[in-house]
Amino acid sequence: MLRLLDADLLCTRIFDVADTIGLEECRALIARGGAEIRRLSLRREGSEFIQLSDPPLLVDLGARSLTVQGQGREVKVSAALFHHGAISISVRLPVPKGTTIDELIPVADELYDSKLLDALALEEVTKLRKLLEPNFEGAHLWDQTEGYTVIFARELEGKPTAEQVLAAPGLARLLLGEKDALSAAEEREVLADHFSYTPNDLAILEWNAAFVYEPSGSEDIVDLLEIANAQLLELRYYDGVLDAELGRMYDVVGQRPTMILFSPYKRLARELMQTLIELSEFIERVENSLKIVGDVYLARVYEGAMKELRIARWTEAVTRKHRLLQQTYGLLKGETDTGRALTLETMVVVLILFEILMAMFRVGH
Repeated sequence: MLRLLDADLLCTRIFDVADTIGLEECRALIARGGAEIRRLSLRREGSEFIQLSDPPLLVDLGARSLTVQGQGREVKVSAALFHHGAISISVRLPVPKGTTIDELIPVADELYDSKLLDALALEEVTKLRKLLEPNFEGAHLWDQTEGYTVIFARELEGKPTAEQVLAAPGLARLLLGEKDALSAAEEREVLADHFSYTPNDLAILEWNAAFVYEPSGSEDIVDLLEIANAQLLELRYYDGVLDAELGRMYDVVGQRPTMILFSPYKRLARELMQTLIELSEFIERVENSLKIVGDVYLARVYEGAMKELRIARWTEAVTRKHRLLQQTYGLLKGETDTGRALTLETMVVVLILFEILMAMFRVGH
């Protein structure tokens, strides 16, 4: 049975609060209050091949109290601000030295869906919004969040190898928060996406949690998982925006009366064009927030996280709906152009008739 000698539970709740956040302006504002603040930088070997176009701003928010398993526990809270409009609140809960995997399962299970943790994160993000909102463009607070938990172990009893850790009983149940036994097939499925750089480190990724064994203490993998979850939240948010915009287009088009000389869709087409530009900028911001320029270990872990979080499917859905809006804009623009052409043709016909009538009037005289 694995015993954790030096480990933390890192729980994140990510909120969408704006279209974009001015990170440098926020940095200057937070610095006045004396809080510890810095830009995220990856330090592990090979991290130079992962480029962050506008690294998140990391803020130390200090210690708080959180009730876990009926007891008040001191936790450390920090925040990460992303240029693309997300704020991630991280809660770090130290694991008592000597805790076994089985003993940790009920704690992890509670934290995966903890309403108290949700409330704590919401309270902290509300404070940040109140302080920093002047530096938000398109400020809002989406009613959905993205949560993820990392069991981060720096030291395990006996200093096991990655293969020994992977074979330890209870690890799959820990990642799922499942107290009852799992089938062999389910355990294999849960532990399938795992990565090791040396014989003595290990990262196991699941859709809602990860187990990271890192004797060096480097938290680069934790940071990459946070970035991936922030991207997932943004894709989910804009998928909802696209659904709402498509629904609005269908409703408005269905209700607009047909006019002979003027198209009723001119203003709607202009609004849709502006929406398309904003969405294109968003997609570019999210896709460019992190770029991989080499096949290094951290890149493989990040791509594994993208697979587990099913980000490719969300990206495909957003792209498909974006194309639908583009097609809708093309149809509306065509309708508007047709109406404009019909108006001009009508004016020409009216002028010709007017000239004929005037000529007949002069002849009659």
